[in-house]
Amino acid sequence: MSENKPGLRKAVTMRYAVALYMSSVLGSGVLVLPGLAAQIAGPASLLAWLLLSLASYPLAYTFASLSARKHESGGVYSFARESFGLQMADAVGWLFIVWYVTGAPVVTVIAARYLSYAIPLSNTMIYVVAALIILGTFLINYRGIVISGKVQLAVIVAIVGLLLTAVIASAPLVRVENFSPFFPYGILPVGVAAALIFWSYLGYENVSNVAEEFKNPERDFHRSIVLSVVVISALYLSVSMATVGTQAYRAGGSVAPFAAILSNALGVYGGVSTGVLAVFIIFGTVNAYTTGMSRVVYSLAKEGGLPKSVARIHPKTGVPHLSLGLL
Repeated sequence: MSENKPGLRKAVTMRYAVALYMSSVLGSGVLVLPGLAAQIAGPASLLAWLLLSLASYPLAYTFASLSARKHESGGVYSFARESFGLQMADAVGWLFIVWYVTGAPVVTVIAARYLSYAIPLSNTMIYVVAALIILGTFLINYRGIVISGKVQLAVIVAIVGLLLTAVIASAPLVRVENFSPFFPYGILPVGVAAALIFWSYLGYENVSNVAEEFKNPERDFHRSIVLSVVVISALYLSVSMATVGTQAYRAGGSVAPFAAILSNALGVYGGVSTGVLAVFIIFGTVNAYTTGMSRVVYSLAKEGGLPKSVARIHPKTGVPHLSLGLL
C-alpha cells in the first residue's frame, strides 16, 4: 500500500536550481549594502565584497555536496538528524520554521514600503500588499514545484535584467579617480564593511531543502552551485563597482545610492524602478524560502517531530500541501 502513496516529484532541473539559489541569496541587500559599505570603507569596500565572494564558495559547495550525496528533503534538518540524532534535528527544524514565520512577514512589509515609493500607499495598504505577497507565494507553491520553478525563473530574469541595466547605463559615469584613495579611512573599516555584508551571502542552504526533488542531484547540484556563486558574486561586485565608480554612495541614506544608479539608466523613473525591483527581489526570496521551509516541515513531520499527517503529499501536484499550509 505504501508504494502507492503519492511522493514528491522529481522536477528540479539545473535552471530551476540556479534560480532558486539566486533567489535565496540575493535579497534587498543588493540595493542597500553596496552604498552602506562604500560609506563605511570607501572604494576599499570592493575588497570586502571580493573576499566574501571567494569565501562563499566553500560554504555553498559544502551544502551542495552533502545534498548530492544524500538527496532527501529537509536540508540542514536532515544533515543534523544524520549527524546528531532526532532530538537535535528537531531543534534545528523548529529554529528554521520560527525564523521563517517571523521573518517572511517582516520582509514583505519592507517590500510594500519600497513599492510605496513608486505607488503611494497608506499604512493599511502596505500591510495588505505584504499579505498579498505571502498569499501569492503560497498559491504558487501549492500549484506545484514546476509552476513555482517557472515563476522563479521569470522573477530572476527580471531582477538580473534590471540590475544589469543599472550597471551598464552607469558605466559612462564611472571615473577612475573615484577609486582613489582606495583606503580613505584605513584598513580597519574593510572588516566592518565585511561584517555588514556577510549576511548577503547566506541562503545557499535553502536549496538543499528540495534535494529530493532534483531530477539529477549528483550532476545538477555541483553544476548549479558553481554557476550560482559566479553569477551572484558578479552581480554584487558589479553593483558595488558602479556605486563606488560613480560615487553614488555620496547620495547618503541606504537605498538612495542604488536609486541614483538606476536613475542613470531610466531617468525620472529610477526611483519607481527601484521600488518595483525591490518587490521582485523580495517576492523571489520569500517564494524560494516558502518552497524550502515547507520541505523542512514535511521532513520534520515524516520523522515524527510533527503529526505524521502533516507530511501528506497532494496526489495531483506532488506538494506537501499540509506542510505548506502550516507555515
